[in-house]
Amino acid sequence: MRGPQYFKSWINDWNWGVRIALFLILMSSLVQFGVFAMTQNYLISLLGFQSEDLSFGMQICYVGILGILPIQFRFLRYFETRNYLIVNITAGILLSLACLFIRDVNVFFVVRFLQGIVVCNIAGCMVVLIYSRLKTEHMQAIGSSVFYGSIFSNGVIIGIAAAMVVNSSDWTQVYVYSIIFQLATLVIVLLALKSTSGHKKYPLYQIDWIGFVLLIAAAGSLTYTMVYGSKYYWFEDRRIVISSLAAASGTVCFLFRQYLIRRPLIDLSIFKSRNFVIGLVILAIYYGFKDSINLIYSYTGGVLGWSPYRLMILGLCNVSGIILFMIFSGQLIIRNRHSTKGFLIAGFSIMIIYHLWMYFVFTPDLSFPDLIIPVFLQGASAGLIFVPVVIFILSSAPKHTGTTGIFVAACTRFNATLQSIAGFYNLQLFFNKNYKTGILNRVSFLDFATSERLSSYVQMFSSKGYTTEQATSLAYSSLGRAVDLQAQILGYRAIFLTIAIVLSIVLFLIAVTPSLNKTVLHYSKRMFIWVFHK
Repeated sequence: MRGPQYFKSWINDWNWGVRIALFLILMSSLVQFGVFAMTQNYLISLLGFQSEDLSFGMQICYVGILGILPIQFRFLRYFETRNYLIVNITAGILLSLACLFIRDVNVFFVVRFLQGIVVCNIAGCMVVLIYSRLKTEHMQAIGSSVFYGSIFSNGVIIGIAAAMVVNSSDWTQVYVYSIIFQLATLVIVLLALKSTSGHKKYPLYQIDWIGFVLLIAAAGSLTYTMVYGSKYYWFEDRRIVISSLAAASGTVCFLFRQYLIRRPLIDLSIFKSRNFVIGLVILAIYYGFKDSINLIYSYTGGVLGWSPYRLMILGLCNVSGIILFMIFSGQLIIRNRHSTKGFLIAGFSIMIIYHLWMYFVFTPDLSFPDLIIPVFLQGASAGLIFVPVVIFILSSAPKHTGTTGIFVAACTRFNATLQSIAGFYNLQLFFNKNYKTGILNRVSFLDFATSERLSSYVQMFSSKGYTTEQATSLAYSSLGRAVDLQAQILGYRAIFLTIAIVLSIVLFLIAVTPSLNKTVLHYSKRMFIWVFHK
């Protein structure tokens, strides 16, 4: 039976034309992430947003993705892909326009949530279109690498372009250029896709909208708890108590409803698969620890004062490792049918090396050449772990559970990211406090080294024209900043060492888990688009 035909005749047989068109359309949805990352400093300085507001704004976007994900599969089986893309790209353009006029933080959160829905809708269409063009397992492996690689690298690629715009013009021009790019992709959709594809439509009935509301309420409350918890001293604040109770009760109600209704958003029987649960645990560990690279970006950008463009170049080193090793792992999966264990051992071993490398190299005079290799290794570990683990998870899910595996994997990624945000923040507070206390206990004005450092500061400020009193005051302030910096560096090193130790334990457990060794990775279109051509 002939499948749906999405592309017009003039481009259907032009493979590279189709690939370029699909890549540009995918990037038009992901542009929301890169543009937001490059305008955070302006939102803080010009609009008075707090850093926690920006973190919440980023994560509330993922709440929108999670909320619409299970429902989107129903939409894609009913609406024509071309019309669906037109509506969502247009909505993305309108939301980008709204970003130019945002002055209230609550409106900002609403826009970010809606952007998450748009991103998910467009990316879902791209999955359908990409895999409709991939006929062999080899092509599916490459397609997965390109698709996931694009998702991983979009922030850096778009960030480099945005950094150029920000450095040469007003920051609002970033949104203007993103709107122009989205308009261009809208034209591509109109020119390249057929108005009717010929796919079998399934009516939109018995969609669990109550479950949708419960899901976004629970996810939003959990996000608020994890992002603002440290700022408000966790359960000492009434807001955190209420949000945590809302997250817990919303989750219980959502799962109970899914168990009761006839057409649930997710099939809870999927958790009976042991390998599926093991895969989720590994995915959570990976996402929980991979964000340690943000410590590098935070230090080089915030303390060393690197320009956004330089940070993006460093990020490009990371992305190159991701893409190269994603392609490498995809080729191995197809040619040699390797077990999951081989990829996990290699990936987590490289991740341990990266963390140990950063433990030894993290110093006050950290330079760009010092970071190239470890940052590349972090990307290499991601490339070796991510695609094999996702395939392992989806292939371990029972066939009758449909797209539940995709949704649960996305929830795992979301929760692991929230845990890492709160975890890294509190680890920094803990280690910084301990190291600062230890340094101050050893600092004495009778100590020769301390006196010499203070004298050098006084002489430096006196040579710049300050009075003796002013120079002395500034010298004490400089000494305090030096202590803070040293405590911060020691704290970062402690975090990297702690993660390396934990990952070593994880690596041992992976090595002795027999089910990972017996499972052979395989590709199947059922993992991604069975629901659209059923």
